[in-house]
Amino acid sequence: MAARILHRLRHALAGEAGREEPAGGGGEAEDCPESSELEDDTEGLSTRLSGTLSFTSHEDEEEEEEEGDGASEELEEPPQAPGAAAGTEDGEWVSVAERPGGSLLTRQLQELWRRSRGSLAPQRLLFEVTSASVVSERSSKYVLYTIYLIRSGQFDKAPATIARRYSDFEQLNRRLRCRFSCDMANIAFPRKRLRRNFTAETIAKRSRAFEQFLSHLHSIDEIRRSPEFLEFFFLPDLQAAQRLTCTGMYREALATWANAYRLQDRLGVCSSGRFLLTLAGLAVCHQELDQLSEAHGCCEQALQLLEAQGSHPLLGPFLQAHVHLAWKVGKDKRRSEARLQDLREAGLGLQQQPSLKECLIKEPLE
Repeated sequence: MAARILHRLRHALAGEAGREEPAGGGGEAEDCPESSELEDDTEGLSTRLSGTLSFTSHEDEEEEEEEGDGASEELEEPPQAPGAAAGTEDGEWVSVAERPGGSLLTRQLQELWRRSRGSLAPQRLLFEVTSASVVSERSSKYVLYTIYLIRSGQFDKAPATIARRYSDFEQLNRRLRCRFSCDMANIAFPRKRLRRNFTAETIAKRSRAFEQFLSHLHSIDEIRRSPEFLEFFFLPDLQAAQRLTCTGMYREALATWANAYRLQDRLGVCSSGRFLLTLAGLAVCHQELDQLSEAHGCCEQALQLLEAQGSHPLLGPFLQAHVHLAWKVGKDKRRSEARLQDLREAGLGLQQQPSLKECLIKEPLE
């Protein structure tokens, strides 16, 4: 009797064990969807972090590609333990795994995320072709490339943009090769084609080539500071804004002066004579449009830049405009009045000096 009871008990235990095995097998079978999902995520992450169309130099690009490739090799193997997964929340990697394998993968992703964020921290200037349009005129047809200048690691509310055609880039390339032949020896430039210039493939390839071309130029100190490189970006806007101001189209001129301001700001030339002229254009247009507080702010910024300079052709006109605008908006004007008095005692005839608008119109921009 006891033997039969023991036999039945063994059969019952064996049956329960058999019913538990499919459940355990189901847990292992679920590893495939989870691991494949992780592989997809990590592959996408490594693709995003492996590089960008715009870069500062060859070395930066190679370092970023090496980091991205290493990460993908490290993350391609799915975790061995079931139930491992990772997700994101507010830009940080959050682990939902309970097994050691999942925690290891999560730590790898966190480290990769920290490294990628750290690599974007330095202030670099990126050049991105955002659009390209085919323009047909009476005697010519060309592609106009719109390029954004973007500071990495920052969000620019108002973009700094330029629109250039192939011949503009070609002229810049020619001028720089004449002056910086050694530095330009290893910088590639897309060659001109006789046919198929307006196909989508050619436009896409040239867009990427122009991004890389500008990034390579910007990575070389001497070229980055050269007038040829800098004026390629903002001189056309200054010329257009000056023409619009002369014709009394102040609203259109204001938008063009503002874009020239942003371009010079991105390029780091906020203390040059061209930048002071840009502030003069902004002040004049704001004043003509009865935006007196904005005009007063432009004059204050210009006077701060002129603080250390004993004499400058625009110093007297800026001081006179600042005193007038400060009186209009109810701001302190005593310091500007004192500086004007110093200029009079130094023998500078302010009565014969042109106004800020006259200086702006007469300034040659070539």
